[in-house]
Amino acid sequence: MNNDMTRLIEVAIELLLDGESAASTSEQIAAAFILNNMGLLPYQYEDVIYAWQRLGHQWQGYVTDIKEQHMALIVKRDTDNMAHADN
Repeated sequence: MNNDMTRLIEVAIELLLDGESAASTSEQIAAAFILNNMGLLPYQYEDVIYAWQRLGHQWQGYVTDIKEQHMALIVKRDTDNMAHADN
């Protein structure tokens, strides 16, 4: 996993936990696709095809790789955060 993919996972976790992020537009778009939640797309990219194309082939590949191989990192972080909230 490279630095860009690590960052996209971090942004996905931010969006999952807070519903927002100060990340770049492309990072937010990628994170929305990683989380399969188009409601998290930046407002100017509500058309999913346009948003997907904005990522370009390299970042589209990152999204696919994260969804196929690294979702456990996102789910684990969300589960850990929920456990702390219950205490």
